[in-house]
Amino acid sequence: MRTLNYAARGVDEATDVLAFPIDDQAHDAGPRELGDVFVCPEQATDVTEAAVHGTLHLCGFDHESDNGEMLQLQAKVMAELK
Repeated sequence: MRTLNYAARGVDEATDVLAFPIDDQAHDAGPRELGDVFVCPEQATDVTEAAVHGTLHLCGFDHESDNGEMLQLQAKVMAELK
């Protein structure tokens, strides 16, 4: 995960989850392949939450630039999964 994080983001440390979209084109609603989510169990506190987090990134959410919407949605999804 450290190597992958460095290659993708230039960060030389392991992380819990990385998401790689298949493309950056806008698409109509409906089923389609979004991309790949890589989870590092040794780094993730909760593997399911890390997978949800990565999937939300693939759906276009970005917690680094929004006003908390992504993390609120992540919490809602996690609550519904339990």
